[in-house]
Amino acid sequence: MSETVFTRQPHLSPMSDQQRVEILQDPGFGNVFTDHMVSIDWTWDEDGGAWHDARVEPYGPLSLDPSAAVLHYGQEIFEGLKAYGHEDGSVWTFRPEANAARLNRSARRLALPELPEELFLGSLRAQLEADQAWVPTGPGQSLYLRPFMFASEAFLGVRPARQVRYMVIASPAGNYFGGELTPVTIWVSRDYARAGKGGMGAAKTGGNYAASLLPQLQAAAKGADQVVFLDQYHDDAIEELGGMNVFFVHADGRLVTPELTGTILEGVTRSSILQLGRDMGMSVEERRVTLAEWAEGVRTGAITEVFACGTAAVVTPIGRLLDGDDVIESTGGTEVAMKIRAELEGIQTGTVEDRYGWMHRLV
Repeated sequence: MSETVFTRQPHLSPMSDQQRVEILQDPGFGNVFTDHMVSIDWTWDEDGGAWHDARVEPYGPLSLDPSAAVLHYGQEIFEGLKAYGHEDGSVWTFRPEANAARLNRSARRLALPELPEELFLGSLRAQLEADQAWVPTGPGQSLYLRPFMFASEAFLGVRPARQVRYMVIASPAGNYFGGELTPVTIWVSRDYARAGKGGMGAAKTGGNYAASLLPQLQAAAKGADQVVFLDQYHDDAIEELGGMNVFFVHADGRLVTPELTGTILEGVTRSSILQLGRDMGMSVEERRVTLAEWAEGVRTGAITEVFACGTAAVVTPIGRLLDGDDVIESTGGTEVAMKIRAELEGIQTGTVEDRYGWMHRLV
């Protein structure tokens, strides 16, 4: 496939250099967006459909018909990855091919058109070529990239849309949980599930996150930072957090994470940590982990650390688990979690050797 040419419409009134510098000093997460965005359209035809009109345009509101299918039937997917500035001024991203593959797995589940990997990577390059000045360089900072796809066809019928739009927007990012990195508190959801067997749990689609919002409010009301979901049909096996995967470090050197069952999102950070764990000489296991095993392991010291991971949060230690009135305190250990986090961030920022060719240069 030949490289797609993106037409470019520069922003007529971009953020001033002074404003941008002030924002990048403390960007938070998901609060401010860069000057441009990428758009590519897809239209169904007798040959199955084609992508067309790839463009970079000023960031701004979208014009959608009130009957656009995404507004009524939720046919949309998204991805999340980061761009990192290196000391030589170049900008790289981490394992974008894995994000491209997951986007297409999600597209197949949501009956959306697949996007060729070359076009996915080209959209990231086009975004960064327009907004490279927005890449922050402070410790732990990055430019968060949000590719997404939605049904744009104006049609009130329950069938796959014949008009679709793919887009990329970008937002400078600091620590996902804000402030200094400290162990977080997790609330066990007993009333709600994130996804079910045969559903969309393995797809990165907004409906899964919408399902987590009410239990997330319950968690916040209890003083927790995140919520964890259970599989009640398998002895309350741990699924995942509202937006992250979870890992358990055992005293005997094992690194354990819940296995992929079709109801858990296959995280890019998750799979990277599995490889890094092996590099550290740990015995890596993907299997069912029950809530009872978590509680008992922490109580006896068999489990020495618990941590969450994801693109946005990278690696974040879990300090407490709240299950109704029960409080499960961790041992406070963070050694393995922080070592893995340092290794990941080192590879991403170019200070640690990229042994697996995970990094992809954008500009």
